[in-house]
Amino acid sequence: MGSGAAAVALGGCIALAAAMGIGRFVYTPILPFMVETLGLSQAQAGLVASANFLGYLLGALAAAKAALPGGRRRWFLAALAVSALTTAAMAAEASLTLFIVLRFAGGVASAFVLVFASALVLDRLAAVGRPGLSALHFAGVGAGIALSALLIAGLAARGLEWRGLWLASGGLSLLAFLAVFRLIPPEPEGAATKPVSRVEGNRRRLVALIFAYGLFGFGYVITATFISTLVRLTPEIAWLEPYIWLVVGLAAVPSVAFWTWVARRLGTARGFALACLAEGIGVALSVLGSSAAAVFAAAILLGGTFMGITALGLVYARALTSGDPRRSIALMTAAFGLGQMIGPSFAGYAYGFGNSFLLPSLVAATALVVAFALTMQWRSR
Repeated sequence: MGSGAAAVALGGCIALAAAMGIGRFVYTPILPFMVETLGLSQAQAGLVASANFLGYLLGALAAAKAALPGGRRRWFLAALAVSALTTAAMAAEASLTLFIVLRFAGGVASAFVLVFASALVLDRLAAVGRPGLSALHFAGVGAGIALSALLIAGLAARGLEWRGLWLASGGLSLLAFLAVFRLIPPEPEGAATKPVSRVEGNRRRLVALIFAYGLFGFGYVITATFISTLVRLTPEIAWLEPYIWLVVGLAAVPSVAFWTWVARRLGTARGFALACLAEGIGVALSVLGSSAAAVFAAAILLGGTFMGITALGLVYARALTSGDPRRSIALMTAAFGLGQMIGPSFAGYAYGFGNSFLLPSLVAATALVVAFALTMQWRSR
């Protein structure tokens, strides 16, 4: 049972690495090359990012529907394939409309992977008494970010242009699909048929958690989308551009295990709150300091918190429900998606007022501090 649980957790890790770490976030390190070659404005870049986040929001809402036919494994494998194909298709044509359509479809697919894979993996790990392996599952996002950062930096150093970077990213995601197909076997008959029912005393805490999770979605996404561009636009630290997204990804890899440890000592809600506060500090640092040390610290705090917050939020939502946690996880993902859909467009247009990310980043940091204050009111473990 233990080795089977480890294989399932590893499969979940690879699925999130492909659909989230690459499918969702590889846009960040590729974006500067698209801006330079195609002349995209910051507003256009933000619009393409927001299309992905809109797809993520609508995908999460669709994933919440109890009436979807088929098993959870079938849904997330199909979504994983779509994520890989839409990533590769970004190389097809230099068209803003096509970019928006593909990133929207990729957003829908990544939400389905996160919701269905997480519900399936968390349930299977709990069923065999190995819930601690959830840290491996959620570490996939950071691993995917780090891997994609190395891929983009390495291929760009060899002269590959933006189209080749998208194709390589899509190809890597297709390889991940094949691995996940082997690692996560089909579910037993009837495994996902139990309805979700909330324990009445947990309803208020779940609603508060969903609200805080939406603030987190808005709070992290501006820095996560534009940190590579911000570095490129700051002459004294422009040399950091090939490394900064790698730092984010490397910091994310151990972050789930670290914040899980914090949650065991202080309680899940307090762990969630402290991670939000740390991320808010990182978001503020990204624009308040222009030194290499400040930007590295911002990247470490961003990478070292956003997947920890994601994992603690989804694990806690599962604890507040009985039966299949898919609906609660989907509602959390939708709130997160709404927040992060607003962020890039807001930042892109606000950038035009002062040619700076200072204002939108400080607004984002404030949202994270509010999430911290809200969740620190909780007293349960």
